[in-house]
Amino acid sequence: MKKPITLSAAALAAVITLAGCGSNATTGSSTMPADHGTMSSSAPAGSPEAMGHNSADTLFTQSMIPHHAQAVEMSGMMLGKRGVNPAVTELATKIKAAQGPEIEQMNGWLKGWNEPTAMAGHGEAGHSMAGMMSDDDLKALDAAQGKEADRLFLTQMIAHHEGAVQMAKAEIADGQNSDAVKLAREIVTAQESEIKEMKELLATAAP
Repeated sequence: MKKPITLSAAALAAVITLAGCGSNATTGSSTMPADHGTMSSSAPAGSPEAMGHNSADTLFTQSMIPHHAQAVEMSGMMLGKRGVNPAVTELATKIKAAQGPEIEQMNGWLKGWNEPTAMAGHGEAGHSMAGMMSDDDLKALDAAQGKEADRLFLTQMIAHHEGAVQMAKAEIADGQNSDAVKLAREIVTAQESEIKEMKELLATAAP
């Protein structure tokens, strides 16, 4: 069941803010190859940095930035609540810490590739950004407290992660840029593990 693909003001602001500081970002868990390491935002169109990607890399990166931004927003909501399961709080902290730097990294790639950091149209984005929550979903999560907040966050984030895994697997199959494909593999590994963890937490949560 597909939900409307929308970005809340907070998530959009996160994308815009991080777009301005991502050209030299790297994740703490990986080292980019020398020919892709520091990508200038003014790389010539014919340079190796601009040439070393294809349309699948661009689509993946442009889609995953707002997708990650929404996950960061959802996680931030949980960190401000009381009476939630400490395991859920720990998971939200981990998601926020991992995906924030990845947004910066992907913005840096797009600038180095001379590609826009956002898609021109919504049709392609809507097709690619599986698992995005609607405004109503986010409002419900923001308003929830205690066990209800746990249940909503876990249910929503499982669907969100499943969408990200789907997008990442498409990049692994079709992408050209080695850094982008590497990140996609890391996303699949990390988020499939987190999906398993969240399903276990959801199954053991009190009704």
